[in-house]
Amino acid sequence: MRPATLPLSVRLRSNLIQVPAFACVTIFFGTLALLASYFEKKDKPGRLQHRVAHLWARASMACSASRVQVLGVENIPAETAVYAATHTSYMDTPVVFSSLPIQFRILAKKELWGIPFIGWYLNRSGQIPIDTANPRTTLSSFSKGVHTLRAGLNVFVFPEGGRTPDRKLKPLLNGAAFLALRAQVPLVPIALIGVYDLLPIHTRHVYPDPDGKPIKLIFGPPIPTTGRSPREAEALTAELREALQKLLDAHS
Repeated sequence: MRPATLPLSVRLRSNLIQVPAFACVTIFFGTLALLASYFEKKDKPGRLQHRVAHLWARASMACSASRVQVLGVENIPAETAVYAATHTSYMDTPVVFSSLPIQFRILAKKELWGIPFIGWYLNRSGQIPIDTANPRTTLSSFSKGVHTLRAGLNVFVFPEGGRTPDRKLKPLLNGAAFLALRAQVPLVPIALIGVYDLLPIHTRHVYPDPDGKPIKLIFGPPIPTTGRSPREAEALTAELREALQKLLDAHS
């Protein structure tokens, strides 16, 4: 667990080495992803850029001096699915992109599209922006997500809608459940352990575990949706939250 006050050596290493390195890595791979977008196959848009994002994520994790242990890979379904993960830190995204062994598109807040390099990648690689303040735009985003799933691509969601301020699981939004029900695909819970301490909310200091313990990404058993109605989104969301909490309790 992160101490109340980080040692000076940790803060200096973070400010002078790790954060600048992360920025350089993001600029480099963001530019590479932009260039790769011009070489994408028309029938498989975003796949080449996804590979670049995977390399960016692995380089980002190297900058953080942390490694990721993936558990529960046997729970990854053979068919297309919606993947829903806990959200604890800005580093969740590199952890996910470096560790998920599948092609996927993310459903994320539209504000990210305004960030240089990251936003360029999101815009040109077929990711799905969502504006939670505008119901009409939200509905359109969900329709795009369903289309993506039916086209055979997985969709990744942070169903809490934002990072947790205290490690505890926040109430979930119904979007992930609604997508899975509309597309009639499984809903796969994912718990992220240790990422909060690596880069907590409202801080800029990267703090890898001093004992070298890995961050954990754990896949839970998929929740089937076949035959269920979109009107059951709230009930499915409750099942998802229970599944996520069980993973957190079992592995924290």
